[in-house]
Amino acid sequence: MRIEEGWLEGARRMPSPNQDMRPEGEVSAVVLHSISLPPGEFGGEHIERLFTNTLDPAAHPYFGGIADLKVSAHLLIRRDGECVQFVPFGRRAWHAGRSCWIDQGRPRRALNDFTVGIELEGDEIHAYRDSQYMALAMSIRTLMASYPAFGPGRITSHARVAPLRKSDPGPAFDWAYFRQRLKALGNLSGG
Repeated sequence: MRIEEGWLEGARRMPSPNQDMRPEGEVSAVVLHSISLPPGEFGGEHIERLFTNTLDPAAHPYFGGIADLKVSAHLLIRRDGECVQFVPFGRRAWHAGRSCWIDQGRPRRALNDFTVGIELEGDEIHAYRDSQYMALAMSIRTLMASYPAFGPGRITSHARVAPLRKSDPGPAFDWAYFRQRLKALGNLSGG
């Protein structure tokens, strides 16, 4: 895999209007999220519609409260491992909201300014699939090769950067297994 003009090779492109310029152009960390729409249900087009401002509020009772949100992520990794990209990596996606992260000893806010937002189709209850871990590891390795300020220690969760508001990707996400997959890819590529 590689990145060309901010787009991940092999990812299906679905541009979101919910993006803007990064203030400093920095891409140096990843925030992992989980999403399912409606909550607890997988598949369908609802996530893509949310990120492209085309979600029908009448399609499900839950959607009335979220249809007007202006949110996005750089990548969505579906249950089968398909990657859908909404925002080029060099631009700011609107995924982290109010957030704070201790970055090399100093607190940083406005994480959207320098992070890549990756949504995993899932929730905090159901185990994520091996195809998702593999697609995530491959995407992260590609980001690390393309953005020198980014490395394995700069991957965090929405729960860690917004702990009073968010808990995703939750206990269903196996961090140890993900790091094994990431390390195995590094060993294959000589990294």
